[in-house]
Amino acid sequence: MGKRSSFERRPGDFYPTPRSAVLPLIPHLRGIHTFAEPCAGDGALVRHLESFRLRCVYAGDIRSGQDALALDWYGMIDAILTNPPHRRDLLHPMITHFQRIAPTWLLIDYDWSATKQAAPYMPHCSDIVILPRLKWIEGSKDTGKDNHAWYRFDARHRGGPVLHNNRGQGAVNPSRRTSACEQCRRLYEPQRLSSRFCSQACRQHAYRKRLSVTSSVTPAPNTPIGSSDPSGGGPSCPVLR
Repeated sequence: MGKRSSFERRPGDFYPTPRSAVLPLIPHLRGIHTFAEPCAGDGALVRHLESFRLRCVYAGDIRSGQDALALDWYGMIDAILTNPPHRRDLLHPMITHFQRIAPTWLLIDYDWSATKQAAPYMPHCSDIVILPRLKWIEGSKDTGKDNHAWYRFDARHRGGPVLHNNRGQGAVNPSRRTSACEQCRRLYEPQRLSSRFCSQACRQHAYRKRLSVTSSVTPAPNTPIGSSDPSGGGPSCPVLR
């Protein structure tokens, strides 16, 4: 359960997610409506999230035969949210795998972020939400001895995380995330996750470039599509958009 705990670890690191771990995360899930839970266990995290009107599109677990690393698509989702095994030989491949599919929130021990092994993954981490000490065993009178946090990973993100350490108290400031502009390649802070360009000028420049490419392969007026190119280059092919 933790490096300072005297309890024997449960098989598969199976510790159902307590509701107290979810409450501080909810303000950071604005704009997320659908999610996948690939390490669902007994479904505790799914139940907590669905109580806040989020909809689970996919839930699976290795104990019931669904390998989280074997799937490359979980349906039409806004994010992956899961409490993964903390064994590093499992956790690290999951970070790499999940963040390529969708923005991913993972519940991990906070000390992990300070280790050397975490360094390759932190540039793609946009947010860390610190949690209060959690009570992992239902009915226990004591909380765990390790600190935990929610980490948001996204393969499109560059620049490292913003730390949220209000322990779920008070107002939550909007997260600052950085992305690379598809036109000029500069880092910028997008207002939407779907943003691709840092400015209207870059958007227009990319649009004009696309028009230039399109016009070079578009048949001349009065030339039937599929007819031979006058230069002998063969049939024209319309650009797929």
